[in-house]
Amino acid sequence: MALLASTDIMEFLHENLPFLCDYWPFILTGAVCLMAAIVLFKTALEPPVDESLPPEPDLLDELDELESMEDDSNPDVVPALPVDLKHIPFQFERIPIEESQKRSQEFYDLMNKRRTVRFFSSDPVPKEIIHNIIQTAGTAPSGAHTEPWTYVVVADPDVKAKVREIVEQEEKINYDRRMGPQWVADLKPIKTDWVKEYLTTAPYLILVFKQVYGISENGERRTHYYNEMSVAIAAGILLTAIHNAGLVSLTSTPLNCGPGLRVLLGRPKNEKLTLLLPVGYPAEDATVPDLPRKSLSEIMVEI
Repeated sequence: MALLASTDIMEFLHENLPFLCDYWPFILTGAVCLMAAIVLFKTALEPPVDESLPPEPDLLDELDELESMEDDSNPDVVPALPVDLKHIPFQFERIPIEESQKRSQEFYDLMNKRRTVRFFSSDPVPKEIIHNIIQTAGTAPSGAHTEPWTYVVVADPDVKAKVREIVEQEEKINYDRRMGPQWVADLKPIKTDWVKEYLTTAPYLILVFKQVYGISENGERRTHYYNEMSVAIAAGILLTAIHNAGLVSLTSTPLNCGPGLRVLLGRPKNEKLTLLLPVGYPAEDATVPDLPRKSLSEIMVEI
């Protein structure tokens, strides 16, 4: 029966669609080629992946943040801050222009001496100084005053050793495979590699975590608006406070170490590591690269 049905179909096609019967191999080949061309065209439109660059930030965090924003017109929406939040007079003392110019110049001179240091002394630092530094970083502005940062201060030698083990394990892979030859070549003049001795030498490690979202008292998620930018601003103030206190540091962003360090330090899943900073005094024989900074005309545009 099946054979007869197939014969009937072929006779029908020959009578009504002779072109299809005679040229079906060419038509099929053309269809396959067309599909292949479409796939190749779409692939060509995608930007190439440069393995010498660090991975881009997780944009899903920002998308989730925007999607979770509620419509202000909804009467059921309750602000995270108190509805009757008190507003008080701003305490401000305007100083003379001459004093302002003097302070700005002195502060620039101070900060222009800041350097990234990779050679630390093991000399102890009073923890009160570290506390003041963290409190200063906590004065940073943040989206809707969510303050989406957590500063983990590690002084325990055993924990510092575990941090170093995690970092060096990943950094060895980074330098060997992930970073690419150009990135590794760019770091050679700075004389840095996957060995991070300072992680166990410096008296303190400060790990800066961003809170992608918060948790309210009733257990619901709380949107942290612009958490990435807020933590970046706070990190700048943190570095400034470290230098102002007479200490040195190094801005470390260990690639692919975040999950392991988060688990080691017992941080919740809503926190992601952004920076790891050794903090302390420089070693007596510490050296730094003689790097010039861009001039004012190179970094400022006046309109």
